[in-house]
Amino acid sequence: MSPLSRPSRLRRLGLCVATGTLAALTAAAPAAMAADPQPVGQRAEATAVDPTSDELSASALQREHEAQQQARQEAQQQGQARPQAPKRTYKGRVIAKPYLLLRDKPTRSSRIVGSVEYGSVVHIFCKTTGDNVDGNNRWYLLTDGTWAWGSARYIENIGAAPKWC
Repeated sequence: MSPLSRPSRLRRLGLCVATGTLAALTAAAPAAMAADPQPVGQRAEATAVDPTSDELSASALQREHEAQQQARQEAQQQGQARPQAPKRTYKGRVIAKPYLLLRDKPTRSSRIVGSVEYGSVVHIFCKTTGDNVDGNNRWYLLTDGTWAWGSARYIENIGAAPKWC
C-alpha cells in the first residue's frame, strides 16, 4: 500500500472527532426541538434587530426582556426553574426643568416618545452610552409605561446605579 493511500493517524483522529460530534448533535436535536418547538424562521423574526443600526432600540430591548421573562415562566411551569436571586430595581428622580424628554434611542436626534415632569421618580431598567449631553454620555432605559431612553444627565440615581444593558 502506498503512503498516500493510507490515512495518517492525525487524519483518522480528525475523522473520529468529526463523527463523534455529528453523532452528539444528532442525539441532542430531539431534545432541543422539545425545548423550543417554534420554527427557526419565526424565532429569528421575533428577535431580529435591524442590522444597519448599531444603536440600541428600546423596543428591541423590551422584546428581548419579555422573551426572557416568558422563557423563565415556562421553565417554572415545567418544574425546571432554578432558584433566582431577587430582582434588582433601580430608581431615579428627574432633575430636568420643566420636564425630561424621552426618546426611542439613546441619541439626542432620535424620535421623542414622551416626557416626564421635574421631580418624578422613574424606574430604570439599564444604562448604556449614547450621545453626550452636557458632558454625560450615559442614557437610562426607563420602564414606566413605555420603554424609552432618558439622558442620565437629567436623572439622579436613588440607591444603586443601574446595570449595563
